[in-house]
Amino acid sequence: MILLLAAVCFIGLALVLLVLAVGLGANSSTGVARSLELLDHKPTVREVARNELGVQERLLAPMLERLRGFSARISPAGTGGRIARNLDRAGNPQAWTVERVMGAKGLGLILGVIVVLLVMGFSVKSLLIALAAGAAGFFLPDLLVYNAGMKRQQDMRKGLADALDMLTVCVEAGQGFDAAILQVARTVTGPIAGEFARVLSEMQIGKSRGEAFSSLGERTTAPELKNFVSTLVQADRLGLPIAGVLREQTKEMRVVRRQRAEEQAQKVTVKILFPLLLCIFPALFIVIIGPGAIQIMDAFSNM
Repeated sequence: MILLLAAVCFIGLALVLLVLAVGLGANSSTGVARSLELLDHKPTVREVARNELGVQERLLAPMLERLRGFSARISPAGTGGRIARNLDRAGNPQAWTVERVMGAKGLGLILGVIVVLLVMGFSVKSLLIALAAGAAGFFLPDLLVYNAGMKRQQDMRKGLADALDMLTVCVEAGQGFDAAILQVARTVTGPIAGEFARVLSEMQIGKSRGEAFSSLGERTTAPELKNFVSTLVQADRLGLPIAGVLREQTKEMRVVRRQRAEEQAQKVTVKILFPLLLCIFPALFIVIIGPGAIQIMDAFSNM
């Protein structure tokens, strides 16, 4: 058994070294091309003082880069763009970038295979389970980013009505539209405030109002927010008064929020059915019918 575990460890180490070697040498030039690259290469301070760098920059960063390249090679085309869109919908967390997500996918694949082989040993069955675990580890970062984006979109839907109320009040009070957006970004809490702040920043760096709000529509999946963005962009193109458009959108948003609350209330009866059947009814049957069943069994046993 010890020899078998040692053999599995050596096989796993060989697989890791093979993946790193392939990732290291896949994009490197050889022969005359390599010599020309060395002639044109200018060493930087970072390369000269490499021995003085920390462990993260000397070991972890190159390994993450190799894993990212490995994930990019085995992923279908357009994976990077899809991850970037999901990160936009999740609010672009500081700890997550496209490169880190791709590196996490490669790390999950390798760890899933190695851990299953170490636990279950080397056989056909364990190999199949290891491949399934590697696939699960490969797609786990995508699932986490997607779930974070869905939760953020739900929070945006909840805060959109308050943001529109504040925007309408500010515009009708005489403020400019840009000042009203700034007031919403400062006052309203939640991810919707961050999205309005980003729209204002894009307008300040040179984008038009329609382009900035169109980008907002591309970063969201909430139908209410998409409807508001399309209406606002159309009003900006036609030159309609913003105050009237915002007033109508606010009324419509109140109706949509009430309808969504009624929809959630109608779903409660269906959602509570399964806990009622699986958890509450069996306990009630045991408490109510149990003593009678015991007495019946005692009566028949005495006979």
